[in-house]
Amino acid sequence: MRIFLSIVLLFSAARVCAQERNSSSEPSTISESAGAASVNSQSPQKNAQSDQSQTSNATGNAQSSSPKPEDQSVPALNQQPQRILGVMPNFRAVSAGVIPPPPTPKQAFIIASQNTFDYSSFIFVGVTSLIAEGSNAHSQLGKGVPGFGRYYWRGFVDKADGNYLVIFALPTILHEDERYYSMGKGGFWKRLTYSSTRVFITPDYQGHSTFNVAEVLGRGISQGVSLAYYPSQTRTFRGFASKYGYAILRDALTNSFREFWPDISHKVFKK
Repeated sequence: MRIFLSIVLLFSAARVCAQERNSSSEPSTISESAGAASVNSQSPQKNAQSDQSQTSNATGNAQSSSPKPEDQSVPALNQQPQRILGVMPNFRAVSAGVIPPPPTPKQAFIIASQNTFDYSSFIFVGVTSLIAEGSNAHSQLGKGVPGFGRYYWRGFVDKADGNYLVIFALPTILHEDERYYSMGKGGFWKRLTYSSTRVFITPDYQGHSTFNVAEVLGRGISQGVSLAYYPSQTRTFRGFASKYGYAILRDALTNSFREFWPDISHKVFKK
């Protein structure tokens, strides 16, 4: 369900990026022409006064302390919200142009806990459990309210151990930063390729790109653990590979959703 929503919104983002590129070319040309005409119309005396004023301002600015990167404001179009659509948690996203220090173990633990115990997590697990029970995905778990309960606690455990392995435990050991650093600019395909491949590439604590062991290994361990509490009929290599592939694809689409959400929000909701 979340994967289908992400695909629909990604196509919307493609249209948003194309419209913004078309609309940005002509105004910039007009602005440059107007600026040139304004400069040429000034008298020599006014130009001299302007140069003196600029020199004075530059001297004053040089004497004042320059702002730190974290003090600089992020353009509204590039800001990543804490929640998408007011529901979906987005605590792992970092706005384009912002470079925070590496997360401490405490910070990573808090992010994993937020993603696990946020109210939206209980709703999402409930929806997926209801779909699984209705489609009789695991017939051994039964039907009705008892069957729904069996699906629910298993789905919640899947989410919890995956979050703590991928966001907290393995990144802390391996010194990998599992936050999503949005690109915020560029063509649609460039940004889509970047965002979807972050499940395989992530920065380490020194800011260097490295293979995302925490994601790839963490999702594998999580799915391996789930074999212990799911029905025996699903304890096959095919069943494991299917769930593992779904988990990686879901994370890739979620990253792409995060990347384009500020564009969609700005264009559709005027935020």
